[in-house]
Amino acid sequence: MAVDALAVAPATVRDLVAAQQAAADFLRALGLPSGGQAMADTPRRMARAYAELLTPREFDLTTFANDEDYNQLVVLRGVPFASVCEHHALPFVGTADVGYLPGGRIIGLSKLARVVELFARRLQVQERMTKQIAGWLAERLQPKGVGVVLRAEHLCMRLRGAHVAGTCTITSALHGLVLTDGRCREEFMALTRSGRERGWP
Repeated sequence: MAVDALAVAPATVRDLVAAQQAAADFLRALGLPSGGQAMADTPRRMARAYAELLTPREFDLTTFANDEDYNQLVVLRGVPFASVCEHHALPFVGTADVGYLPGGRIIGLSKLARVVELFARRLQVQERMTKQIAGWLAERLQPKGVGVVLRAEHLCMRLRGAHVAGTCTITSALHGLVLTDGRCREEFMALTRSGRERGWP
């Protein structure tokens, strides 16, 4: 089978020294103790934690010729992700269901999870992230259809403001036949729901 590999690499250069200093300044500005053995290394840990949350790992987008002429939905369900709300710089965490109706190419299943991470590990809003994942797959893979559903809890709602715990925000983005064909759309949505009442991802 022919293989099409496209390198995907983070382009941003991180200055962890400056981020560590900014974290120390931030704690001091809030009147929080930054001295003592327990807190001495907190600014460095904060800087590294946010750098990790905001930096996707490099990967190769590997696709293969659809030699079997597979023409049914492929759905990867329950992909865990963590992102950072661009409004409050607090995490939102959840799962992604990603599916596509193959055209001439199919994609390695693990790469679907890596595409979710690619758009999760940045300052985000859930609505945009959902559209970005679906649009990127539609453009790069050229399938007959794409469907993406994200379910997430936003800590900016749990820890501040409304102080509402345990809520789930659901967003979806559909392309091609998954959007325009009623039977295909219903099948995709049914596959993303199936088994959840029994605690499956």
